[in-house]
Amino acid sequence: MKTLIVVPTYNEAGNIEEFLAAVLAATSFGDIQILVVDDGSPDGTGAIVDRISQSESRVSILHRSGKQGLGTAYVAGFRWGLEKGFDALIEMDADFSHDPKYLPEMLRLLQSHDAVLGSRYVPGGGTQNWGLGRKLLSRGGSLYARLILGAPLRDFTGGFNGWKKEVLESIQLSSLRSDGYSFQIELKYRSFKKGFKCVEFPILFVDRKVGHSKMSRRIVLEALWRVWTLRRSIVA
Repeated sequence: MKTLIVVPTYNEAGNIEEFLAAVLAATSFGDIQILVVDDGSPDGTGAIVDRISQSESRVSILHRSGKQGLGTAYVAGFRWGLEKGFDALIEMDADFSHDPKYLPEMLRLLQSHDAVLGSRYVPGGGTQNWGLGRKLLSRGGSLYARLILGAPLRDFTGGFNGWKKEVLESIQLSSLRSDGYSFQIELKYRSFKKGFKCVEFPILFVDRKVGHSKMSRRIVLEALWRVWTLRRSIVA
C-alpha cells in the first residue's frame, strides 16, 4: 500500500531533522514517503527539509507562502498525494507529540479499515505533561462533538490519523472549511456520515519539548461553533 505521511510545519526547525529521521526509521518497510507542508517558516524549517530531501528520496516538501493554517496545509498535502497515486495518507505533527513508534500499528490497521485514528481517549491511550486546563479542554471538546454530532468516536480532536484514498476522494477536499481542532472534527464526521469503516487505537500524546504550541483561543472557539454548522449542513 503506497502511503504518504503529511506533516504540516511552521517554525519547527528545532524538531524537524530529528523527527524526520525517527519517521524514516519507523517506516523502513514498504512504499512509505513523507511530505512536509511548510508555511514559509521564518526559522528556516523549509530549508532544513530541502537539504534532507536532496539526499533522502523518501522526503519531499511543499513550500507555501506565509502561515495559511493547519486545515489548508493538510488539504494541500492530501491533494498532492492523491495526484501522485498514493493509496493511503496519514496526518502527523512534527513536534513528537505523535510518536513515530505508532506508525507500524497504524499502517497495519489501515490494511483492513478505511480510517485509523490515534486516540488518547480509548483504553490504553492518554496524555503526558498536560495541565488540568488543557486536559479538560481536549476531553471536553471531543465529548461535546460526540454528543452533538452523534458519532461514536472517543477522540474527535486528535490529529494523528490515517485515511484510505477512497475516504478523502469521497469527502471532496474542496468542501472542507475548518481549521485546527474543527478541521479534525469535520474530517472525521464527514467520513462517519459516508459510512466508512473507522477504528481508534490507543496512543500516548506527549506535549512538545521544543517550540511553542500553535493552539489559540480562536481555534478553540471556531471548533465550538463549527460543530453546530457541521450537524446542520452535512448529510450522508
